[in-house]
Amino acid sequence: MKFLPGLLTVSLYLASFVIQAQDSIATSDGYIFKIKTELKTTPVKNQYRSGTCWSFATVSFIETELLRMGKPEIDLSEMYYVRNAYEKKAERYVRMHGSSNFGPGGQAHDVMNIIKTHGLVPENDYPGLLKGETQHVHGELDAGLKGYLDAVVKTKSGKLSQVWPDAVSALLDVYLGKVPEKLSIKGNPTPLEYMKREGFNPDDYIEITSYTHHPYYTAFALEIPDNWSNDTYYNVPLEDLYQIMLSALDNGYSFCWDGDVSEKGFSHGKGLAIVPDKKIESLEGTERSRWEKLSERDKQAELYTFDKPRYEKTITAEMRQEAFDNHQATDDHLMHITGLVADQNGTRYFITKNSWADNSNDKGGYLNMSEAYVKLNTIAIMVHKNAVPADIRKKAGF
Repeated sequence: MKFLPGLLTVSLYLASFVIQAQDSIATSDGYIFKIKTELKTTPVKNQYRSGTCWSFATVSFIETELLRMGKPEIDLSEMYYVRNAYEKKAERYVRMHGSSNFGPGGQAHDVMNIIKTHGLVPENDYPGLLKGETQHVHGELDAGLKGYLDAVVKTKSGKLSQVWPDAVSALLDVYLGKVPEKLSIKGNPTPLEYMKREGFNPDDYIEITSYTHHPYYTAFALEIPDNWSNDTYYNVPLEDLYQIMLSALDNGYSFCWDGDVSEKGFSHGKGLAIVPDKKIESLEGTERSRWEKLSERDKQAELYTFDKPRYEKTITAEMRQEAFDNHQATDDHLMHITGLVADQNGTRYFITKNSWADNSNDKGGYLNMSEAYVKLNTIAIMVHKNAVPADIRKKAGF
């Protein structure tokens, strides 16, 4: 791995931040992993029964960025961004007469867009829990919001009232709580004042993808349902995307990962995601299926498939595009990548921080996604601009 051209020489601070623990070994059944790079991050959290992985992954990413910047560890509120995003999605849904996407899903840029106008808020100031709950349970909230908005757009009175946005806000206040005007931390700053005090700039971050149906080194609005705001992503060749990931980690930058977890080789329970060269039986499904009990047959298939490292497919840009076009690779989950390991055969895996609780598997809520899995199933990443090699930045024009 080479360091990014044009960046400052890696300082002693960065050297202490990036753990180059070549002798540190982690095992997973027949797998033996050697840590190549592991970045300091915050504890694993639990999105529980809410479709808010986009906020959990991005908030984890931001918390880690603040650590990289030399700031003290902070637990930021995920629900603050969920609540504000719901209001923006509701406005768009009504303006589009109900034809745009409205639901709990979102993208990493949703958090950054909200930070620009609404700032940062610690978890203590906005936990966003439903009354009587200790975890996030959003089924009723999601259904209630959608039902109310559908009633608004289908009104037969000839025009919309002027109060429907207030009703949406009131509903969110009841379920998630009112947003704070001032924070309880030192100086009682507003969320925007707190953002500026921490020196966090949401404009420093970009989203990058790699697909052949748009020209490389251009930006386009990625055609996925959860990109409800039609934000743009930079499009680069597959090898450039992979190099950005490696270079980011090598230089102390983590990144937010959006991708497909419905592949047959994805097993959060085993802490692994692979693309076996041979056809295998279905294992875990989408994010939703983690709450469903696996059948005995699937459990046996899972044990067989992940018993030791196996040959994996060589992923090409054409394979990625086919998977995207036929809806095999969809943006069903966002996670946070914080490091790199290699197995006993030298195959690289990305250390991936999930938001399904630290006791959701015996890996502390983490999993290792193989190079092949990441190349095939990455929809997009969000990363600091400075983490991108200078030659790629120049070609892409940012």
